[in-house]
Parts: sequence; structure tokens; C-alpha cells
Amino acid sequence: MTNSSEGIKFGTDGWRAVVGKDFNEKNVDIVTKAIAQYILKKDGIKKPVIIGYDPRNKAEEFANFTAQILQKAGFRVILSQTVVPTPVLAYNAKHMNANAIMFTASHNPPEYLGIKFIPEYAGPATTEITNAIVENIKNIENIKFNPEKTFEIEKKSFKEAYFEHIEKIIDFEKIKEYFTREDDDGEIIYDGLYSASIGYFDELLKRNDISFESIHMKHDPNFGGGMPEPKAKYLQELIEMIARRTNTIGLSNDGDGDRFGVINEKAEFVTPNEIIALLLGHLIKNKGYGGKLVKTVGASRMLDIIAEKYNIDVIETPVGFKWVGAAMREHNVIIGGEESGGLSIKGHIPEKDGILADMLVLEMLAYEEKPLWELQEELHQTAGCTFVNERIDVKLQDNQQLQILMKKYSELKTIADFSVEEKDTKDGVKYYLDDEKTWVLIRPSGTEPLLRIYFESDSKEKIDVLKKFFK
Repeated sequence: MTNSSEGIKFGTDGWRAVVGKDFNEKNVDIVTKAIAQYILKKDGIKKPVIIGYDPRNKAEEFANFTAQILQKAGFRVILSQTVVPTPVLAYNAKHMNANAIMFTASHNPPEYLGIKFIPEYAGPATTEITNAIVENIKNIENIKFNPEKTFEIEKKSFKEAYFEHIEKIIDFEKIKEYFTREDDDGEIIYDGLYSASIGYFDELLKRNDISFESIHMKHDPNFGGGMPEPKAKYLQELIEMIARRTNTIGLSNDGDGDRFGVINEKAEFVTPNEIIALLLGHLIKNKGYGGKLVKTVGASRMLDIIAEKYNIDVIETPVGFKWVGAAMREHNVIIGGEESGGLSIKGHIPEKDGILADMLVLEMLAYEEKPLWELQEELHQTAGCTFVNERIDVKLQDNQQLQILMKKYSELKTIADFSVEEKDTKDGVKYYLDDEKTWVLIRPSGTEPLLRIYFESDSKEKIDVLKKFFK
């Protein structure tokens, strides 16, 4: 067991580690006090600190542990009464003008847990903030708290404020009308995937009298023996159910509810890139939104093509929603999204929200009165092709290996049979190849010891050729 701050490594979205190893009381105590010192320097004790947790092993115990540390430091602490999705806690940070701490490891394997600090603006902590927290960790021995008074820890449900907010954004009546028409046998199946969204996504549908079926609707720290990630290979039961129906849409979320997974009526997984592109059109065409699109450097060129169709400016950021969220706070943005299944929209929070994303898909279908697979076909026609995206992850032994590989891949002039036309170093290195529809992005993971290599082209055959180059 690691009992020093050497086991604490902040990535793109907080600190994550294996429970019982680096994620232990000693290190959680250090991180909590480092965050507390940051808050004290920025805000004093005038703002409450709200604390939430997902269904993971010991998440609730560590949330209680952190609440007690903050209480002794003089903060007014409000602890969630139950499991809560990250976007719900984030919204309440903004709604209550509070700082928030979320215990989650998002889509990571079940043995992981993490701490995510969410400032009062309700988006991921920026690099400047996490750097300040890391500096506090380095100087943890010098951090002492001498509060004039302490408060009782409050317990609260964060549901209602979030529900009321989502009901102002989403036209639930339109969804209800579409999915209950006599001439339409459209159905909704929600795969709870044992996630934090259980009791939130389904409850929003119930309270708006929208019928649906559901599976895997209990909290399980082992996530049913799978992964808490709404990708096709973890949604097989949902896919099989939809394959037996004629007009059914499938929806899901990851472990803490900030990412989405969508299965169309043909029982096919719909990529996040396609969902973001379709929702961009929906928000402009059906809801009258104006502004810009924010996408990461790893997202599809298809998004640029659709944005150009609507005469919408595009802001491209490094990979990671903290960059997307920062751009959303700075600009007038219709939608911000990333290729890994996170998005948010104007009027919401600068944090990815898988619950909202799934609701927007239902709303889009109600407005368009077409099945999702048909909207996808129209999208591919507009884009000029069906873009194919893949990623390989190269496991790294240490930082030295990372530096060697990045140096090797940072000055390429050709990749397989392609010539490099343009190079972008916004995040790692991205090569635009002489085939105008093909690019490669090489970057270190911000959360795991991996080198991630992303590919996009208009055919899987081209991607297979490119993948061989890196193997």
C-alpha cells in the first residue's frame, strides 16, 4: 500500500487509482486537504462544499470520510443522501454557488475510484486549478486548519433542482406525443448499466409519463462483471433486445452518468461523433440555437462539414472535456462534444452530461419524426462519406518509453502509403494525410499509462493499413 503523495497522479479529470492500493485513506486525506487549501485561498469558507459519489466500491465511505475532514476544516458540507451522477452534482454546484467534490472513476474498471474537484462554474477543474492542488499536495505538511467554528454535515438529495432544470431544456411533451402515437410503434429501452444514472434518467421519463423498458437497473460496484462504459461490447444484451424489435431505440450511460451510449433501431451502435453532429443540426434547425461548435482534436471531420453546412464556426480543443468546458464558458456555444461520448449544450453546464445527451436524442427523434438510422444515412450523405474512426492504445512501461515513442512519432513525413500534408501539435501530434479524409492523432493518455493513437478515414481498409504502421 502506498502511503505517500507519490501515489497521487492528477490526470485530465482529477485523480484515479485502485481502491486499497494508492486509493487509500492516507492519500484521500492528502488530496482532500489540498483541495480544501485551494478553496480557502480562493473563496474562504463562504461557499459550501457539496459531495457526491457513484456506485463504486467504497465511494460512499470515502465521501463520508472527506466530509468529516472538510467539516473539521470549518467548511459547511452538504453530502449527497445517495448515489448521484457527476452532471447532477455539477449542476448543483452552479445552482448553489458551491464547490463540489465527486467520488468517481467514470468509465474506468471497477477496481478504480477517483476524486474529481468541480468548481462553482460546474465544469471540470482547469489545468491551472489542478496544478495549484498538486502544489498543495507537495506542501501538505505545512497545511493546517484552525476554524473559528464548525458546522454539522448536512445530507441532501440533489435531484429536484437538476430535474427542474432539464425539464426547461427538453420538450418532454413532444417526446411523449411521438412515442405514444397510434401510428408509431416506437419504443425506448434504457440500459441502466448498473450506473449512477439509475434513479435519474428513468425517473425523468417516469415523471413526464413517457413509457420505456429497462434492464440492469440496480447499483453494482462490479457493474455486472463488465465495464461501466456504454460501448457496443458492453451493451450486447441491449443490442440483442433491439434486434428482436421493429422500431426501438436504446440508450445508456457510463458509471457516473457523464457519457452516453446510443443503439439505433437496426440494433447498431451509433458513434458519439454521429450523435454530436445530428444534435448540432437538431439544436439549430428545430430549437433555433445559434453560436459555435466546440470539438476536440480527436473528433471527426464530419463535425466540421456539418458546421460548415450551417455556417457555424468551429473551436477545436485538446482532448479532454476540461478544454471543451473552458471553451464553452468563454464563447457562445451551441454544443460542445468529444469523441469518447461526452457533450453539453448552451443553457446547461460546461460539463459533459450523458443524461441530457440521451434526452436530446429522444427529443430529436420526436421533432424529426424519423428513425435514427434514417437520420444517420442523411448525415452520411451530407458529409460525403461514412467516416470510420478507430483507436489503438499502446501500453507504456514508464515515462522514458513515452518520450522515446513520442519523439519517434513527432517528425513523420509519411505514414504507410500516405504523405503528411499538415501537422497539428495542439495535443500530442496530429497528421492530416494526402487523402483529404484521413488523419492520425498520437497523444499520451491523461488518465492511464497509455499512448493513444486515433485514426479517421472513409474506409476501414485504409485504417487497417495505418494501424499496421504503428504495430
